Parts: sequence; structure tokens; C-alpha cells
Amino acid sequence: MDAVDTIAAELRALADPARAEQEKRYLKSDLEHIGVTVPAIRKLAVRAATGLTREKTLALTDRLWRRPVHECRMAAIEVLIRNAPLLKADDLAVAERMIRESHTWAYVDFLAIKVAGNLVLRHPPLATTLDLWAADANFWIRRTAILALIPDIRAGTGDLTRLAKYGDALIEEKEFFIRKALGWVLRELSKKDPDWVTTWVRDRTDRISGVTIREAVRHLPAYDRDALLTAYRS
Repeated sequence: MDAVDTIAAELRALADPARAEQEKRYLKSDLEHIGVTVPAIRKLAVRAATGLTREKTLALTDRLWRRPVHECRMAAIEVLIRNAPLLKADDLAVAERMIRESHTWAYVDFLAIKVAGNLVLRHPPLATTLDLWAADANFWIRRTAILALIPDIRAGTGDLTRLAKYGDALIEEKEFFIRKALGWVLRELSKKDPDWVTTWVRDRTDRISGVTIREAVRHLPAYDRDALLTAYRS
């Protein structure tokens, strides 16, 4: 058995039909679901990815991704994450292709933050690709553009000019997953720079969505949080 067949067999050995049915329904997925937890998938994928070259990592990722099984797709993502330090700037295109084929946050968010975001952190010129993504017709790509800023923010070197630009472009989005993503990124930044988040949100309480502001203010000091929510409600 090759690596993909081995991973697939090991996943099926962990099958939980009840979990599979529930997860398939929750994700509104067209794929086959086996019913394996993310930690268990990650364990198998990390073992399979350990010691691989960049080329073999990309090959294994691609073959797992092409199997129409939810857990195989999750394993593909985990293989890519495990060997993300091996990836080159050009490999952002691999993440983009997978994101465009994802159709669910369950794949997009891992790819956006742990693959695309970390590539941008390591290769700052790639941020110009995020600029294009922020205006893409595919809302999962737009979601990726904003979420990919998180690793830089967590590292304490966040590009606040770019965040403000994306925020103003996306703040009036009707798509829930964009509204949620913007709030998520603001929430992450509030752990490092609550004053910036407070000021940015305060100047936009007449435009911001409820989903976004509730996420954004979650970790702000109580006084600022309450003042912003009051301004938003009024």
C-alpha cells in the first residue's frame, strides 16, 4: 500500500458512523464522511508527512486532496501544515487552488491562516496577492485575504495599514463568513493593540455589522467594549 492508501485505511479503522452523519449534515458536505476527529486525523497526517521533501509533501497533499472523502481532505491540509516551513513563495498558488475548491470554512480557515498566512509572514511581498484576493469574486478567497493577516498580527508585526484597507473594503459585506472573519482578525489584534481596534471600530459603528463588532470587542477592556456596543446599538 502506498502512503495515501495507508492513510485512508487508517482513517477508516477509526470510523464513527454517527459522527460522520452529524458532521456531514453540519458542514452540508457533498463528500463522503468517515467520522474521525481532527486530532486523530492530524496525528496520522503528521506521521505521514515527517521526513518528506517539499516535492513529496506537495505530491502527497495533492493525492489526498483529490479523494472525495472529508477526512482525506483534512489530512491533505494537515500534511501541508506540518511541512509548511518547506514551502516556497510560489506554493501560495497551491493553497489558493485548494481554497477555491473547498466551499467550506472547515478547510478554508486552516489553509488561510496556517498555510497562506504563514507564507506571507515568511515572504512579505506575497501580501500583494492578498490585495487581489480581498476583491476576488469568490467570498472564500476574500475571507482568506483577511484571515491570512492573523499570523503577522500574532507575531506582533501586523500590517495595520493593510488591515484597515481590507476592513473598509469588507465592512459592509452581506456575506456572514466575511463579517465573521473581519471580527475575528480585529479580536486577534485587540490582544496586542486594543487602542487601535477601539479607535477603528468607534469610527465605523454606523457601518459595522453586529457579527463583526461582537467578535471585535470581545477582548477589549469593559469600558471600551460597552461604549462601542452602545454606540453601535444607537
